[in-house]
Order: sequence, then C-alpha cells, then structure tokens
Amino acid sequence: MSNPLQPGSLDGTRVLVTGSSRGVGADTVRYFAEAGAQVAINFRNKEARAVKLATAIRESGGTAITIGADLTDPESVASMFDTVKKEFGGLDILVLNASGGMESGMEEDYAMVLNRDAQVNALTAAEPLMGKGSRVVFVTSHQAHFIRTTPTMPEYEAVARSKRAGEDALREKIPALSDAGIEFVVVSGDMIEGTITATLLNRMNPGALDERKKAAGRLYNVAEFAAEVAQAAVDEVPSDNTRLVGDVSDFTPES
Repeated sequence: MSNPLQPGSLDGTRVLVTGSSRGVGADTVRYFAEAGAQVAINFRNKEARAVKLATAIRESGGTAITIGADLTDPESVASMFDTVKKEFGGLDILVLNASGGMESGMEEDYAMVLNRDAQVNALTAAEPLMGKGSRVVFVTSHQAHFIRTTPTMPEYEAVARSKRAGEDALREKIPALSDAGIEFVVVSGDMIEGTITATLLNRMNPGALDERKKAAGRLYNVAEFAAEVAQAAVDEVPSDNTRLVGDVSDFTPES
C-alpha cells in the first residue's frame, strides 16, 4: 500500500511507536520514516526484526533507532524515554500501539497490567519530552472500544475489557495533556487480518475471522490499518477525537 503521508511532510518530527518491530507498529513506523520522521522502534523480544526494520530505513536515507523495553516494567520504560531524549532531544508523536493479553503462560492480571497500567505509565514517562503541538495516538479495537455496549467473543473479552480500561485511564489524562498543549486521539479498528491477535483468536475459535469478515463486509489488513494510524497522528482534528476504522454498524455506541 502507498504511504498516506507526503514525502518530507514529517521532516524533523520525532516519533516513537511502541510494539513496532512487526505488524501494525512496524508498518506505521515505515510510513512515518518515509515521510521524513526520525523514528524510534520499540520491541520487547523481537530485536532482530526491529534491527532489520531500522537498517532498511537507514539504507533508504531515513533516521531510525531501536529500543528494547518491556512496557510492564517501569524502569525499562523510563530507560526507553531516556534514550529517546538522548538521541532525539524530545518527542513529537507517541503511538501507543503495543498490547496483548492472549499470550500463554502469563499471570492472570497480565492483560490489565499491559493494556491499562503500562499504557498510562508510558504516557506519563513520555510527557516531559513532549511539547505544545505534540500528539499521542492510542490504538485499540472496536471489540474493546465498544465492549460496554456490544459483547465480544468470550476468548477476547478479558483483553477487550483491559484495553477499554486503558483507554478510559488515558482519557482521564486529557485535561492535563491539554494544559501542556499535547493532543490525544484514539484509533479503533475491527479485527485486522494478519495480526497476532486475529491469528490467536481464530486458533482458539476456528472460523471467527471469516465470520467477522462476512459480517463486516471486509476487514482491513495490517498495512491498511497502519495507514490509518499514521494519518491519525497528523490530521488536524480536535484532541479527544476517535477515528473509527472500518464498519461499525454491528457495534452500539454508549448512550
């Protein structure tokens, strides 16, 4: 898919995308870098993929660094933003893309720790680096965004509720962010073909992906959804804007 951002439109812009060694995060980073941004690629354990992506960006004339950090570890997060400050001097766009909760072998509260607590901690740690006109983008799903009014499949409910809790907790910070001139927007998408979450859900509930695709008419792929995330980072919209990507006719908004 072609880049939704114009070449050179982000020259000098400093960007960090969490969970960006693969999937939606990686494609979002590519779009930013192609538009001229300096990008920080965050990974937890996929260092080789992060390095490969950064190398490709540099070979194309861009600026990219890789930063390993576990978002559930506050010290690791603090170190990540120390690196951003050292390398870039500050931050203009923070994309909170990393999420999870369906991995096997994790503690019972892992989804809430990662999708709520870690998101708030990451934003809190980033705030001192962000100035007036900077923007935070929180990436979520329709299944999570609308979970209070539209049930989701049982296999995903705990993750959906934790991501909604994360969105709510982040929104509570909007007044303070606004005082500092930092904008906050949400991007919500349906199930995305090619993501780890969609693959795991389909494995746990065979046919779930096809069923959702039939109901929605079509599902976005990774590159298409990443394009929406990248665009949301630069569009002139009010802070607290929610970008709903794809069909939402099966989801009931809150009253």
